[in-house]
Amino acid sequence: MMDIRLVLTTGLFWDIDPVSLDPAKDAGFIITRVLTRGTLEDWNRIKAFYGLETIRQASLQARFLDKKTLAFCSAIFSVPKNNFRCYTFSQLIPEVWNS
Repeated sequence: MMDIRLVLTTGLFWDIDPVSLDPAKDAGFIITRVLTRGTLEDWNRIKAFYGLETIRQASLQARFLDKKTLAFCSAIFSVPKNNFRCYTFSQLIPEVWNS
C-alpha cells in the first residue's frame, strides 16, 4: 500500500512535518488540505487512497472550505452547500466588509 504522505505535492504541508501525519488518524486534515490547496494529481491520489465516501465525509465535516472548493465538493457529491459544516460555520461569522 502506498504512503499517501509521500506521493502528495511537497508544499501542501509546509507548516508541519508530513512524516508526523498518520494517514488514518489525520485523514480529515490531509483531505481538507488537498481539497483547498492541492493539484488535480493530488485529488486523484487521495481519491485512489481514501475513496470518494471518505472524502465526502471529510469535506462535509471541514470547518473551512473556500467558496470554490465548497462549490466543487457540492457538485461532485451532489450535496447542497448548506449541508456542509463550513457553510453553516461561515454563516455564523459576520464579514467585516464585503469584498
